[in-house]
Amino acid sequence: MRTVITLLLLMFINVTAIAQNATLKVGHLINPVTGTISENKVIKIENGKIKAISNYEDLNESMDFIDLSDAWVTPGLIDCHVHLTINLEYGKFDIYRKYLEDSNAYRALFGAENAKQLLYGGFTTIKEIGSDGDYITADIIKAIDNKLVEGPTIIYAGKIIAPYGGQLKNINSTHEGFWNYEFIDADSKDEIRKAIRKNIYNGASCIKLVSGDQNYFYSKEEIRFAVDEAKKSGLKVTVHALNDDAAKEAILGGVAAIEHGIFLSDETLQLMKENDVFLVGTDLSLENWLAYGIPKEEAHYMYQKTLDRLKRAYSIGVKMAFGTDVIIDLKNKNRLESNYEILKTWKEAKVPALKILQSMTIDAAELLGVENTVGKIEIGYDADIVAFKSNPLEDIENISLVKLVIKQGVVQH
Repeated sequence: MRTVITLLLLMFINVTAIAQNATLKVGHLINPVTGTISENKVIKIENGKIKAISNYEDLNESMDFIDLSDAWVTPGLIDCHVHLTINLEYGKFDIYRKYLEDSNAYRALFGAENAKQLLYGGFTTIKEIGSDGDYITADIIKAIDNKLVEGPTIIYAGKIIAPYGGQLKNINSTHEGFWNYEFIDADSKDEIRKAIRKNIYNGASCIKLVSGDQNYFYSKEEIRFAVDEAKKSGLKVTVHALNDDAAKEAILGGVAAIEHGIFLSDETLQLMKENDVFLVGTDLSLENWLAYGIPKEEAHYMYQKTLDRLKRAYSIGVKMAFGTDVIIDLKNKNRLESNYEILKTWKEAKVPALKILQSMTIDAAELLGVENTVGKIEIGYDADIVAFKSNPLEDIENISLVKLVIKQGVVQH
């Protein structure tokens, strides 16, 4: 099956771009660390890396250069919670039926299209967080690396590791293990070790655990074991947790991040801050919640809980990395456009535009362990660069106005 998927991706699109040298004439260069904007800069790229940053005076007008003199330029954006290969019908949260209907091959093609959309939208790095069938994303990564399709650099979780049952409920015993299409049951330290090693073998570059979606969850000792096992291979562990009890065990177990955390108390958020644990809040907008087809009252409730937790996390000073978690495209919108809706939640929570941009660049890079190569426009860093038509520090939704995207020195869009 994996070979079939790769062949299908080869037929899907042929990308021939290779790392290049380039000179950029930049009108407004945004530093996400400080929020300062440097005017009239020249960025030289060699072999996919940033070679030099200088002033217009150093630009020889006879040279070939890319003119971004009217653009606002930032490091490439990062989304820390993506599901490339799954899309449910609007208003129908029927994931069981989709598992039966959509083949790995179809989901690979769908995921490759989503990957291209995200790249063209300025997201040069993403964390693919699982729910991708039989390691579908591993083949998408391979296709991107081999220039068969266009897409961002992908940090990949592999199959989601969870206590018995994954995140699925009410599966009758005749179909026991139905969830193993996208989850690995792990209820002991030996099973956790084997699950981590299986994921690494199949291409994972981070590890995701789910804790608390059933009536049982991992202890801090079990979490610590997973963290230590993953660390042997240089991988970080992130944990999906919605409520305090499961999240506290994960935090004390030494995880890098909590995903979602919708119902976390101030006490737990403070514990995250004290233990240097990131929140990847996946702060869905009201429109994103309504897409699930749940009653309007429930959608409003979930949105208000999400909004309140985001406000409190920002106020307390929890480290935050941007993540979307969209698995249902909005009406008349693609995946990228549906992801943009999350920005409305951040804005309503009164999080400053600079802080949001930091969560998409330097902070996200730190969480993913790539802060020495991406997340900044500095000499020696990968030339992951995005240019916008309007200033995102004036309105963060201006990131939808993309003029140009460069990934590792290659002009993408």
